[in-house]
Amino acid sequence: MIEDENDGNDVNLSKADALLFMVGSDDDAPQYSKSNALQIWLFDYELDDMLAVFTKRNVYFLTSSRKAQFLQSLEKKEAVNSLPAITILVREKSDKDRANFLKLVDKIKESGSSYGYFAKDSYTSDFAQTWNNVLEECEIKLTVDVSSSFAYLLAKKDELEIELCRKAAQASVNSWSYARKNIIDIIDQAKKMKHSRFAEDLERAMTTTQVQQRLAENRKLESCYTPIIQSGGDYTLKLSAESNEKLMHYGTIICSLGTRYQYYCSNLSRTMLVDPSKELQDAYESLLVIENTIIEALKPGKKLNEVYSAGLEAAKDEKIVLEHLNKNNFGFLTGLEFRESTALISPKCDLEVQPNMVFVIYLGLQGLKNPNAKDERSKISALLLSDTVLICAEGANEILTERAKSRLKSNLIRFKDEAETSHGDDNKENSLGEGFGRGKRSVLLQEQTRNKTTNEDKRKEHQKELGKRLNEIARERLAGQIDQKDIKKIKKSNVSYKSYDKFPKEAEIDKLQIYVDRRHDSVILPIFGIPVPFHISMIKNTSQSVEGDYTYLRVNFMHPGSQIGKDQLQFPNPLSTYVKELTYRSSNRKEYSGLTAPSSNLSTAYRLIKEMQKKFRTQEAEEREREGVVKQDKLILSTAKGNPKLKDLFVRPNVITKRISGSLEAHANGFRYTSLRGDKMDVLYNNIKHAFFQPCDNEMIILIHFTLKNPVLWGKRKYQDIQFYTEVGEITTDLGKYHHMQDRDDIQSEQLEREMRKRLNQVFQNFCDKVVRQTNEAFDFDTPFNELGFFGVPYRSSCTLKPTSSCLVNLSEWPPFVVTLDEVEFVHFERVSFQLKNFDMVFIFKDYYRKTQMVQQIPMTSLDNVKEWLNSCDIYYSEGIQSLNWAKIMKTISDDPEDFFANGGWNFLATDSDNEDEEEDEESEEAYSPSEDESEGSDEDEDEEESPEATSDSESEASVDSDESEGKDWSDLEEEAQQADRARDRGEERAHRSSQKRKHPSSLGPNTKRRKN
Repeated sequence: MIEDENDGNDVNLSKADALLFMVGSDDDAPQYSKSNALQIWLFDYELDDMLAVFTKRNVYFLTSSRKAQFLQSLEKKEAVNSLPAITILVREKSDKDRANFLKLVDKIKESGSSYGYFAKDSYTSDFAQTWNNVLEECEIKLTVDVSSSFAYLLAKKDELEIELCRKAAQASVNSWSYARKNIIDIIDQAKKMKHSRFAEDLERAMTTTQVQQRLAENRKLESCYTPIIQSGGDYTLKLSAESNEKLMHYGTIICSLGTRYQYYCSNLSRTMLVDPSKELQDAYESLLVIENTIIEALKPGKKLNEVYSAGLEAAKDEKIVLEHLNKNNFGFLTGLEFRESTALISPKCDLEVQPNMVFVIYLGLQGLKNPNAKDERSKISALLLSDTVLICAEGANEILTERAKSRLKSNLIRFKDEAETSHGDDNKENSLGEGFGRGKRSVLLQEQTRNKTTNEDKRKEHQKELGKRLNEIARERLAGQIDQKDIKKIKKSNVSYKSYDKFPKEAEIDKLQIYVDRRHDSVILPIFGIPVPFHISMIKNTSQSVEGDYTYLRVNFMHPGSQIGKDQLQFPNPLSTYVKELTYRSSNRKEYSGLTAPSSNLSTAYRLIKEMQKKFRTQEAEEREREGVVKQDKLILSTAKGNPKLKDLFVRPNVITKRISGSLEAHANGFRYTSLRGDKMDVLYNNIKHAFFQPCDNEMIILIHFTLKNPVLWGKRKYQDIQFYTEVGEITTDLGKYHHMQDRDDIQSEQLEREMRKRLNQVFQNFCDKVVRQTNEAFDFDTPFNELGFFGVPYRSSCTLKPTSSCLVNLSEWPPFVVTLDEVEFVHFERVSFQLKNFDMVFIFKDYYRKTQMVQQIPMTSLDNVKEWLNSCDIYYSEGIQSLNWAKIMKTISDDPEDFFANGGWNFLATDSDNEDEEEDEESEEAYSPSEDESEGSDEDEDEEESPEATSDSESEASVDSDESEGKDWSDLEEEAQQADRARDRGEERAHRSSQKRKHPSSLGPNTKRRKN
């Protein structure tokens, strides 16, 4: 930039004495701008609310303290040779940066009177607005637009930038491969799919590891724009077009998409032709010729208007396409900005092509007519072709998206007519009649079945490999773990008094009465004239009874064998002699010298022991809740105004007594939720195991969910899941309200609800994106895949379980269901039988001491989809008819894992499932495949029955009647019914019986030859 300015090569840069570039923090700021592109080119980051001032001898950056620390290494106090001095200024919010702005204005005025800027970049944030006001007050006018100068400066790329462009183009190729496969599946299976729905699904999939593999691992990949899908005669060949709500038409399908890798862009457009006409194929071939001509003309030293002329000449040679060609421009320069408007391949642009520039060729034909179309939507067609091209200094240019083949053969879909191929040319006319549709459909179904069979075989092979590795990996893992069966939680024994000095000196003790010491949670009981302390934890229960003139107090103690279960008390000396129970008796008669009866001591002790037990058990329950809770770091609050924040959120679990909304704000090292009442809940970034964002598509709530690594204590309970949500639709409906399908109020309310859902999705998505950027991608928000969801019962109610990239979740219901796939050893399907409508799925975890997780009542129709999903996640699965006792199985394995794996390990599940399959096959063969003797016997019986010699007259009449009755219509049947009613009324039983014989010839019994057999 300095060289161009000093050499005078660029007119605009030579005119400008200073350059002023402002970047605000507007939420609705455009995705691409020159100011952001310059920041990325200089710092490899986007820095909001930053002012940059360039003069010939100095460079000034005004930004926040945190960003100033980031730029601190660039600061230079004095100019060195041709490089200017760099000064970093920190924002001062007390006066809204007015002093800093005035200081910069003085420096600008010292440099000269002509100032350059980016004309199309404008921001409305407080920081940017204050700067604009200061410029107006100081009468500084920005007159020189240097956008084209910087476009040319950023267009020439170094080796690192070229490699990033290659990766962006490869991501576009991968996205197109995924889109092409799905388009073919939609056509093959005759699915109904809206353009907008397909575009949204494609945009979500474009940045996943399933589509991009390693390119998506570092999360530097994003889409340049929402993919554009068009078909059915309604085409707009602009990059600003949007996919409409119409269903995809199986004719000419246009797909445009672009990906951005570490801020560098690429673009790709292809047209799928389904059974096209000869004219449409010729037009597509002509479009390929024009594209190749333009790519060959893009040579270093040529101007873009000359490249345009070469493309137009090629179009004139192809007369078919000239009148339909989009002649505005044939492409544009790309890079940090997706579309550089000052560098178009158009007749007015005289920019000179340089090596290492990257262009997007964008060619379209619109309004192509097809008079022989089969339906109305096929009468008008369009073609679109776009590729990303790198300009090479020598030799042919490199087409970065070449792997997405653009030749006609690769983008053509034809349906074969089975009837035509089977009957040959002689019957060609007949085969094109009614049989054509059925013939074509059958071919599709056969191909689909073959593909399914192939996928099933691949899945089985993959599962065999996973099964072989399963036992080996599990055995190695368990061998390196500590045997947890010998590790028992030994609780520290409770001691009433550590020394005699702490023994209380009370009158009740001296009188050998029962004394309850609430300070030390102990009860002192007299035994043989000696006061003996017992801790409250050793007292099992107490009971009090009155019999005549005496009151009895019975005290039962804990002892070895008194409790059965996993939570039984651990005694330090279980072989010692323990006191099981004590009973005390006292008189109810009051003595003359006493104020109360002697039994009052027993009654008071009984009441105090009960209160102490209740308090002690509450404390123990709180201690159990605190087990496993790790103390969190202290939340570092950020005072910046631009912190990501969401308002009007409710929280689950409802730790607050009342259901009160609040706000969620992201700070330096965690989130803080603050209710309207002032209650606070903190979630730290380093304790987040999974973060989920579930949009409100087909849901009644929109939510952000966190699964924590270590449980956190809120109130008196520990929680490992926390969720912040907002209700979107009406969860309850007034059934008594009158509704009409064309009621304007209802239509308007539905439209408002759709708009609100869209707005909420955008607000929550922006919040998640800001948090990810602020935390330097410390974690990412995962979104469930709705299309892979299936019904099941993980707890008590049926819900929709949705896979994510790392989990299987249900977040809409509470308690939530979250299973981390990395923690799963394998999955077993129970009750898998075609006779049942549902099956169960059991997750066995790598930690064999962890309880298995079961999902019940999954529809049998979802079995194949669930298997395919597990197989794609490299998770082994097995299946069987019976339900297994997993608690007993896991205990057996945990007790002796070495013996378990020595005897085959988990192979017993695969063996059982194979045997069950064989038994089912044998049963089906026995049920549906009769033996040869039986079939021969049945044939002989049929022959004998059909023999005229063995058939009586009555049987022949019955058979005739039955044959005639097969063709009776409703009027005949109604007449017969009326006759039967009249006969019944007259009591003609004989006629009635004869009619019954005619209706049921089998009731006559077997013939004589059948009896002999």
